[in-house]
Amino acid sequence: MADGQAKLKQDLKSLEKFYEASMVLSGVGDAMGYKNGEWEFNFIGLNIHKELEQLGGIGNLKIKLNDWKISDDTVLHLATADALIAKGDKNDDEALFSEIAFKYKRAVARDMAGRAPGATTTSSCSQLLPDRPNGYRIPFNNRGGGCGAAMRSMCIGLRYPDVDNEICLNKLIKISIESGRMTHHHPTGFLGSLASALFVALAIKKVPLKKWGSFLIDILDKAMLYVKETGYFVNENIQAWDYFKTSWEKYLDIRGIASGDGEPKFPENYGVEERDQFYKSLAFRHWAGSSGHDAPMIAYDALLASGDDWEKLCKHGMLHGGDCDSTGVIAGACFGALYGYKGVPSCNYKYVEYHSQLQKAGKKLLDLASKDNYV
Repeated sequence: MADGQAKLKQDLKSLEKFYEASMVLSGVGDAMGYKNGEWEFNFIGLNIHKELEQLGGIGNLKIKLNDWKISDDTVLHLATADALIAKGDKNDDEALFSEIAFKYKRAVARDMAGRAPGATTTSSCSQLLPDRPNGYRIPFNNRGGGCGAAMRSMCIGLRYPDVDNEICLNKLIKISIESGRMTHHHPTGFLGSLASALFVALAIKKVPLKKWGSFLIDILDKAMLYVKETGYFVNENIQAWDYFKTSWEKYLDIRGIASGDGEPKFPENYGVEERDQFYKSLAFRHWAGSSGHDAPMIAYDALLASGDDWEKLCKHGMLHGGDCDSTGVIAGACFGALYGYKGVPSCNYKYVEYHSQLQKAGKKLLDLASKDNYV
């Protein structure tokens, strides 16, 4: 018995670094891609990479205030994590959803100065009434397909990582959808939340990267069933459902991993300009990474191309033309969950804004997951 307990403690200790790194590197990916708004709103990747060279490359970037402020992405990701920590052990979904809504509303009111919050997120949070029954729900929104839900849900995968456990997987699906449609009540938006949460869960479980996309496609029927069971704007969601799914199926076909088998195929020449062109082709209205389907898709593409090479991940997933803080926050979270801090220069992460809060959130999420035997 003593040996078993010692092994459990050792296993949890080894997992702790991946949980911490997932939260901390999500903040790094956000801050790096945002660069105080200079890079998030730069649509020409070559210009970003030229600036990177002038700054001495990835290995010389000291990600800290005031030059590298985190954006609204990390503030709201922490809000999701804080709500999971506060209510995630009570087995009371309604209380959890109300807490998430409260945390989002408070974060938008208190901590958005200089962080470029999205208009959809800001407007939707003003509609949330967390102290009332079902006050965490807002109406369907035809313009709610942005990436604001996808960029803040990665920690749900840390809380519910056991994708082979039906109860755990159903929790991940339910919470990512409900938290997502608190601001982005459109399948393209809230299914992005599901994708980001799922990918971090798969990273923690060390599922091979090439299988992640097909796993996402496989659980979309479960997501649809949940939406139908809630009875909330069902017809509107069904009518808007296919764009997310068909976009992902098309991407997986391009990479040759629709079945989850084989190795991903990349063009022989896949430089900065080629990536910008490809990312734009995935995007809605050519703003790469700004929608719920393509923010996790670009992060996934960067992970597939980079493996455990942190510098390459940054160049692919955080430094491209378009909404690169939103792709960066997802890519960083997944990298940390897969590889910890492997190959990451300490100057990139030790001083990132809210480092302590991110680190502590990772530890607490692991504690909750372990109590439920999900890790």
